[in-house]
Amino acid sequence: MSDPKIVKVVDESTQRGSELPLVSGTLGPSCIDISTLYKDTGHFTYDQGYGSTASTKSAITYIDGDQGVLLYRGYPIEQLAEHSSFLEVAYLLLHGELPKKTEFESFSNDITHHTMMHESQKDFFKGFHHDAHPMAMLAASVASLSAFYHDKINVEDPADRQLAAIRLIAKMPTIAAGCYRYSIGWPLRYPRNNLEYVDRFLHMMFEVPSEPLQLSPVAAKALDLLFILHADHEQNASTSTVRLVGSTGANPYASIAAGITALWGPAHGGANEAVLKMLNEIGTPDKVESAVLRAKDKNDSFRLMGFGHRVYKNFDPRAKIIREMTHKVLNELGVNDPLLEVAVKLEEAALKDDYFVERKLYPNVDFYSGIIYKALGIPTEMFTVMFAIARTAGWIAHWIEQHETPGSRIGRPRQIYVGSDVRDYVPSAKR
Repeated sequence: MSDPKIVKVVDESTQRGSELPLVSGTLGPSCIDISTLYKDTGHFTYDQGYGSTASTKSAITYIDGDQGVLLYRGYPIEQLAEHSSFLEVAYLLLHGELPKKTEFESFSNDITHHTMMHESQKDFFKGFHHDAHPMAMLAASVASLSAFYHDKINVEDPADRQLAAIRLIAKMPTIAAGCYRYSIGWPLRYPRNNLEYVDRFLHMMFEVPSEPLQLSPVAAKALDLLFILHADHEQNASTSTVRLVGSTGANPYASIAAGITALWGPAHGGANEAVLKMLNEIGTPDKVESAVLRAKDKNDSFRLMGFGHRVYKNFDPRAKIIREMTHKVLNELGVNDPLLEVAVKLEEAALKDDYFVERKLYPNVDFYSGIIYKALGIPTEMFTVMFAIARTAGWIAHWIEQHETPGSRIGRPRQIYVGSDVRDYVPSAKR
């Protein structure tokens, strides 16, 4: 009788075979350990986009896309969104447990006292053209932290790793706000450490020297909620990039900067920016109906952005959470914006249209986050920067976990070579 925990693979052309063990986690499908496959059979595996390949073991985040489940360290995202704060979630991702009161006070204090940028780093912004994209400035500025702290970090030292995590979570909002203010010609603001994490960021973004900022509590709560929902999402493209770069022994600032550049792509963190572009293309509420008809037409290039999700097959649990907050923000702030009217009408149309219901093309978190950012006055080019602030907590948690995992090795994907066969060099006169 065969071992149910073994998968046997045989190459019938050579009769070489391999017995591959099944590896199971706490939740989710088991994985076939193929580490001995090449040695046993002479073959690699091919999985374009790594859609069926687990590259690591992780205890941080679990996703069940079919059931619409998202867990941070075992806690359902719905419970964290209702009861927690972003900074508490950041602690959870880093340490694996929710903090006790004294632990959170210490963590919050550490974050608060590492919010400042080095003064010379402020001059770094002056090297950019005035209309540089904020994501370009963010990636370069975070990478530049390596120059400020390179000699002060030993990636093998747990204390140094934790200090790097504190610095990144603390400084990311300061740098992000600096990117925005430089792009519009405003003076950079110092962080006000008497404020909470999200409030401090919003003040650095929008406060001007001539008058104090009157901040809506709903605005701060909405942004904190978005940060929680975006804090981590398992082995996505940017997190996998952070891990791949980190596997070389690169310092955390370089690794996180690489994650930022991966996040920039419109198929990843730029999706909510694409939502606003779509709303602009629709233009006015009276054109929503025709836009829905166009989206159904396979011969029309127009597509509804922010609907459905490649991971969540039935519903995005984050979208269910943020939908209620979105309408609360719009009602509280009383924003009179035609594009937001377009978004609300488009949401209503898609949720009751059989075409979208049957295909489970529901509004996802990118759809709602774009609306909230727009309502808060955050410009479209800053949307992915906002995503990066939140995801820094997850990125650095994965970077630390990678260094704490015994047997971790440098990432080295294989390929199927489809280029020319061996050929001889031909002198230019004979070509």
